[in-house]
Amino acid sequence: MALGRARRSNSHDHFWPGYVDVLSTLLLVVTFLLSVFMVAQFYVSQEASGKDNALKRLTRQIAEMTSLLSLEKGKTKSAEDELAALQASLTSLRAENDRLTGLANSLADKDARIAALVREGEAQKDISKDSAAKVDLMNQQLLALRRQIAALNEALAAAEAKDKDSQARITDLGARLNVVLARQVQELQRYRSDFFGRLRELLRDRRDIRVVCDRFVFESEVLFAPGQAMLAPEGLAALEPLASAIVELENTIPKEIDWAMQVDGHTDNRPIASAQFPSNWELSTARATSVVKHLISRGVSPKRLVAAGYGEFQPIDDGQSEDARRRNRRIELKLTNR
Repeated sequence: MALGRARRSNSHDHFWPGYVDVLSTLLLVVTFLLSVFMVAQFYVSQEASGKDNALKRLTRQIAEMTSLLSLEKGKTKSAEDELAALQASLTSLRAENDRLTGLANSLADKDARIAALVREGEAQKDISKDSAAKVDLMNQQLLALRRQIAALNEALAAAEAKDKDSQARITDLGARLNVVLARQVQELQRYRSDFFGRLRELLRDRRDIRVVCDRFVFESEVLFAPGQAMLAPEGLAALEPLASAIVELENTIPKEIDWAMQVDGHTDNRPIASAQFPSNWELSTARATSVVKHLISRGVSPKRLVAAGYGEFQPIDDGQSEDARRRNRRIELKLTNR
């Protein structure tokens, strides 16, 4: 039991100091809150007294403004009366200004009309002077133009007379030229006859060379192998008398006669397409050129030779037989003037 009492005594000893501490803390908190309340109450009372003082000041200011407003109302009434008087004066002044403005505008219109009339009169004077100057200038230009026309008429008459003289000379020269050309043609015809006559004698034994109208015709087989443009040995031999006759003819015909020996190549209508001759045009032209080159090598002047190729487009026989094609494959030579 003594042990029990000792334990209860010890528990009371531990509990009592804590309780005292709590009460002390609570007392301090209450004291603090009371202090805060009192301070707040002080400030609230001070604020309320301040508001009362401000309200009193506002009341005094309102009373002062009310008195001032009464004074201003009196002043406004007198100002309105003065404004009404001024508006009446302004209305009368505007009416007077309008009347004076109308008079001024009327006077300005009259002045403007007078100034316009003055300017118009001066412009008419200037126009009259300018027109007179232009008329004088046009008269001078017209006189100069008439002089130019007269000079042109004289020049035209002289040119027409000269043209008539020139036409007469041209006609005379043309007639003379025609006579000369006709004489040259006749002489060339005579030389052609002599030339062909001699060739006939030289080639009378060749049945593959014939005369057709005004030209000698060599069958191609006499001069070239089929499809070739190089002269064969037989062709070279056949051209020898021809080359000699042309050289002799060149020395015989007078130099004033402009003549040429034209060599024409012809083929049949069989197409040819080789690397060397894409068509009969190239083959006929190459054959005519070979004959011309050989004649040049035998002494004939290149100025008197012409080479031309006609392909198959100028046949002398329209048949389709082998004999017709053989006759169409030919080299023709004719003596012609340029």
